[in-house]
Amino acid sequence: MTSTSLPASSIVAGPPPSLQRAVAVIEPMLDEVVGRLSPTIESAVRYHLASGGKRVRAALALLSAAAVSGDEAGAVAGAVGIELVHNFSLIHDDIIDGDESRRGRPTVWSKFGVGTAVIAGDAVLALANQVLLEDPSPYAARAAAFLGTATQQMIAGQADDMAFETERVVSVERCVEMSRCKTGALLRCASALGAILVGATDAQVEALGDYGTHLGIAFQAIDDVLGIWGDPEATGKSAANDVLRHKKTIPIAAALASGDPSADTLADLLTGDLAPEDVVRVAALVDELGGRRHALALADRHLGAAIAALERVSLAAEPRAELVMVAHYVTERDR
Repeated sequence: MTSTSLPASSIVAGPPPSLQRAVAVIEPMLDEVVGRLSPTIESAVRYHLASGGKRVRAALALLSAAAVSGDEAGAVAGAVGIELVHNFSLIHDDIIDGDESRRGRPTVWSKFGVGTAVIAGDAVLALANQVLLEDPSPYAARAAAFLGTATQQMIAGQADDMAFETERVVSVERCVEMSRCKTGALLRCASALGAILVGATDAQVEALGDYGTHLGIAFQAIDDVLGIWGDPEATGKSAANDVLRHKKTIPIAAALASGDPSADTLADLLTGDLAPEDVVRVAALVDELGGRRHALALADRHLGAAIAALERVSLAAEPRAELVMVAHYVTERDR
């Protein structure tokens, strides 16, 4: 990123230590709770979880607790719960999008069947709520309600994403609002959930949540860029799928709103079946019409807003710095 006035020391080349720490912290509880599932479902869920993942949301939950209390230990259930909800969404999203691979491996539905994938996702979602409500924190019920609200918002965003596929043109504003729900809601929850569990003030919860919301929009903007121009070897997914499904992602919405006559050509292409050469043409048109540039600029703006939100309240210095590192890391993927 070049548009945010932050010290270079805030930017990390590889995964921040907090992500590596999150894996070590949550794995024992994650392993234990998944073991509660019925054997058929358990095998599918363990297969999915074994594909890895950066555990960004778990790290954010742990860091939010450390930022207000100095200790991550009180947020482990929150970190596990948020990761379970995230993975529920991935299992179901792969069915909805027809994606046969994730992180270079067959998806759950393509390996175990759609029925098993559906109930595996359902079981993981139920488990997330159970984990939080079992936590001894006096704020566990508040945290579970916070997670439930975020999950509903995420589902609403997914519904809008699906509905946009059949619309000829979707405004950038509607696309960003969809991203605020589909991606931002769960990152907002992750960024405040641990803080809630350890008794943060309302102002701290709001500021940390706003950090997560803006980070989610920035993250989605980058993901949308990678969904058209990303390297499948690096992303583990086909770069053509967003275009083939006529998704109205941020770059595409921006290109359609450019006012250029070629935007009508792009809209026409996105209303019919697409041959491989059409996919290439769509990607080129979106780029020529400024879609990629718009999405990257939007990501920069929301990254800056995310980091600014952390300055509104008193937070411990080291966890705050780690939150900044995470924000840079997830928005500086290969683009």
